[in-house]
Amino acid sequence: MECTGKIKDVSRGLDTNNFILTLEVSDVTLQELRKAGKQEKLTVVLKTWKKKRSLDANAYYWVLVEKIATLNGSSKSVVHNIMLENYGTLERTEDGNLMPVCIRDDIDHLDLDYMHLRPTSKTLGKSGVRYRWYYLIKGSSQYNTAEMSALIDGIVSECKDLEIETLPPDELRRMKEAWKP
Repeated sequence: MECTGKIKDVSRGLDTNNFILTLEVSDVTLQELRKAGKQEKLTVVLKTWKKKRSLDANAYYWVLVEKIATLNGSSKSVVHNIMLENYGTLERTEDGNLMPVCIRDDIDHLDLDYMHLRPTSKTLGKSGVRYRWYYLIKGSSQYNTAEMSALIDGIVSECKDLEIETLPPDELRRMKEAWKP
């Protein structure tokens, strides 16, 4: 069960000195809460709520990725990595620091489908092998509303440059405004 809400009250238990939270939640049924309440232990995760992107936007993004890949004769992974490199969001640690990665310079980072990288100009030679430093880019499945909107705007711009037909501006606007809360 996952739901949204906010902390209404915090107190301390007399017998264990543990914290007691009173939550106000929505998007959940009384039946789900009763079922959870019968469990001896639960995993509880509290994190800042963020709007998530709509699946329509994601599906449309991948339609455009496929159109560009077909036109250019490249793979969807390559096109996706180029879009993320140009319009994506760099991955950051909880402290806000960028996440560097060093891989052999002869590996084409655009072919990778398990991680997304933005190259830097910094290289390193070791034992006759040249390595390049990259920054990790967040995968689009982790994007919030603003990040996904920027990615869609970027790919739509690329499609227009390639004379690939895209949705009309009002339909794009509707899709970007239809984020799931």
